[in-house]
Amino acid sequence: MAEKATFAGGCFWCTEAIFNSLKGVSSVKVGYAGGEAPTPTYEQVSAGTTGHAETIQISFDPKIVSYKDLLYIFFRTHDPTTLDKQGPDVGPQYRSMVFYHGDAQRKTAEETLREAQQNYSDKIITEIVPFKGFYPAEGYHQDFYKKNPNQTYCRLVIDPKIEKLKKDFKEYLK
Repeated sequence: MAEKATFAGGCFWCTEAIFNSLKGVSSVKVGYAGGEAPTPTYEQVSAGTTGHAETIQISFDPKIVSYKDLLYIFFRTHDPTTLDKQGPDVGPQYRSMVFYHGDAQRKTAEETLREAQQNYSDKIITEIVPFKGFYPAEGYHQDFYKKNPNQTYCRLVIDPKIEKLKKDFKEYLK
């Protein structure tokens, strides 16, 4: 039975492309979470007026890829030590967050964060918070990398992340 994982780690086009490449992941949806505004739009989130972060929601088979494995990849494919910034993307909508679905996920996220801290000299500032809701982004954001591989942002920002994934996490790839 599929489980859900919900992460914010910078631009959702980047994180979607990474997690769509993994064995055991059946779908990745991009959207918004962590704010107060109901039914946020991309324009509102980008303006920083909703409190939401660009987020992905992953459906995965825990018999193939564990939640801990997803967190392991999450903490190593973005910079969890920077506040409101990932690469060229700046603003609170790009903050690093783990939205846990239940106590077991919370405990695993806290444990994995402590383990990941050993890989960074700066303090990890990823927020670990209860999941409260996910608002899917507009259709043109879904599968953005797959649909637009030659777009400049994809080539300059996402391609290097995919290359890192292929080099460092090949055992997890589809």
